[in-house]
Amino acid sequence: MQTPKPYMNPYLAGIGLGLVLLAAFVVMGRGLGASGALSSFVTLGVNAVAPAHAQTNAFYKEYLGTPNGNPLNDWLVYEIAGVLIGGLISGLIAGRVRRTVDKGARITVSTRMIYAFGGGILMGLGSKIARGCTSGQALTGGALLSVGSWVFMIAVFASAYAVAYFFRKQWT
Repeated sequence: MQTPKPYMNPYLAGIGLGLVLLAAFVVMGRGLGASGALSSFVTLGVNAVAPAHAQTNAFYKEYLGTPNGNPLNDWLVYEIAGVLIGGLISGLIAGRVRRTVDKGARITVSTRMIYAFGGGILMGLGSKIARGCTSGQALTGGALLSVGSWVFMIAVFASAYAVAYFFRKQWT
């Protein structure tokens, strides 16, 4: 196993992310996000099981309105595919791809997985309530100076600090 390469300088990574966001606006005419890609997959499933419902429901109808009526033919689906493939390639090059679960000494793997799964569900629900995931709200909404996006991100950081006290003992 090779020694992992150091992480990128966070300031350079931030500048790079800002340039990617700018390029997304210039090339695609919209910003970055992730939760819309999951909504495209959900729409595909609902349309396969109950097409009449999907075609009359305002939420699903929006995703079915893509070219060829295929919800997977959407910018966010391609973006997330690129993120997954790019992340894998980056991890392979940096020597960071391993089959492991990061956890503290006081927590079991199964408890860590429950926390991760529960957190993922809460984030997924929150992204729908907030009308966008953290990447869409923070990056795209923040760049557009949306007050709702700034309030959302302040709430995310404030709640993370408030809850971290109760979970940090699990990591030591």
